[in-house]
Amino acid sequence: MRILVTGGAGFLGSHLCERLLREGHEVVCLDNFFTGRRKNIHAYFADLNFELIRHDVVEPLLLEVDRIYHLACPASPVHYQYNPVKTIKTNVLGTHNMLGLAKRTRARFLLASTSEVYGDPKVHPQTEDYWGSVNPIGIRSCYDEGKRVAETFAMDYHRQSRVDIRIVRIFNTYGPRMLPDDGRVVSNFIVQALKGEDITVYGDGSQTRSFCYVDDLIDGLVRMMASENFTGPVNLGNPEEFTILELAKKIIAMTGSRSKIVFKALPSDDPTQRQPDIGLAKQKLGWQPKVTVDEGFNTTIDYFRKELAR
Repeated sequence: MRILVTGGAGFLGSHLCERLLREGHEVVCLDNFFTGRRKNIHAYFADLNFELIRHDVVEPLLLEVDRIYHLACPASPVHYQYNPVKTIKTNVLGTHNMLGLAKRTRARFLLASTSEVYGDPKVHPQTEDYWGSVNPIGIRSCYDEGKRVAETFAMDYHRQSRVDIRIVRIFNTYGPRMLPDDGRVVSNFIVQALKGEDITVYGDGSQTRSFCYVDDLIDGLVRMMASENFTGPVNLGNPEEFTILELAKKIIAMTGSRSKIVFKALPSDDPTQRQPDIGLAKQKLGWQPKVTVDEGFNTTIDYFRKELAR
């Protein structure tokens, strides 16, 4: 198939491009390189099935494709809060443009949504039928509410125009090709530990997160795209839950670092809990994470150790 991956030079997008090329598809990688990096996809430039287009999804695009994986949007608070108006335009106008393309070409469309649609949840673990608890005027709402509107757009295109859609809610994902300065907790802690800097924990560290290795997440995306008669939304993530303080101690132990843990004020609207219920993914997709946290963290630590040595 000819498959479009928006945000294809980013952390998740580049891994997805690699998987699709390995399966023999023709891949069109679309990216404006705000958070994407050419080095993430450099290895594919010589592949005749790979095409790179520098483009911002906020602007319309004409292509002929069979499938669309819509991943384009900065996903870490540091990046999506840098230009919040641009972030919400990417989520709303960008999704509108890609759904219009899917309608015109009759392509199957997969929206990479987020666990952030649940906000600071009152239900734990989070199930897909939970509507969430989101602050519509907070500093995170450009991303949270932007993704909620993107889901609305997708469902309305499906109901009104019969666009073949899939919605995936992605929980915290980590692995090689993360940016060292992207502000996500796993990369933050690993980079700080490897540099011997203080490990920065916000609040008292009792807030929880769950972490899925990138290869498992990509497998879930591919399975969802291939599924029939299932629009979702569906949670993809690792249900193994850690407090942030437990994570900090684990990273210090695994890196052999002498870093100390320091505590800072909790950012506004930071969720207290985040853990996916993946029962629906197991039932509908036959999917669950395979890579253990220790295996994934070791691989990611090795990646950052090499990156920092350059």
